Amino acid sequence: MSYLKTRSLIATVALTFTSPLIAGDDPLHERHELMEGVGDAAKPIGQMLKGEQDFDAAVVMTSLKTFDEAAAQFGELFPPGSETGEGTEAAPAIWEDRAGFDKALATWSDAVDAAIAANPQTVEETKTVAGPVFNACKGCHDDYRIEDE
Repeated sequence: MSYLKTRSLIATVALTFTSPLIAGDDPLHERHELMEGVGDAAKPIGQMLKGEQDFDAAVVMTSLKTFDEAAAQFGELFPPGSETGEGTEAAPAIWEDRAGFDKALATWSDAVDAAIAANPQTVEETKTVAGPVFNACKGCHDDYRIEDE
């Protein structure tokens, strides 16, 4: 193995094992990145539903799985003390009404689980299952997010 390949391998292994530790120390950054990924995954579904992009069931499922992975982690990224900083859009209501926030996240997670289970294969099937997912997103944003100005 060449010197450069060895260094690259060592760097990759080091990042693999230390990145979660570094990310775990910054819940504001981690939740921001997670939601950026959700937003990116939502775009192709929205474009398909509007007829701006050809329907692709595999892309829909990939997006839904991205939502599912985010839903599994997101609630843990709002510990006490992470209310401010880094331009967070998290509303104080998250910490003032934690039970309501957790319920909103569960509603979104349940809608995502149902959409994945439905395995939509047409744009019409996707409309049926995406509606509750996107409505849950909107509901959470309406109550627990400060809109970026």
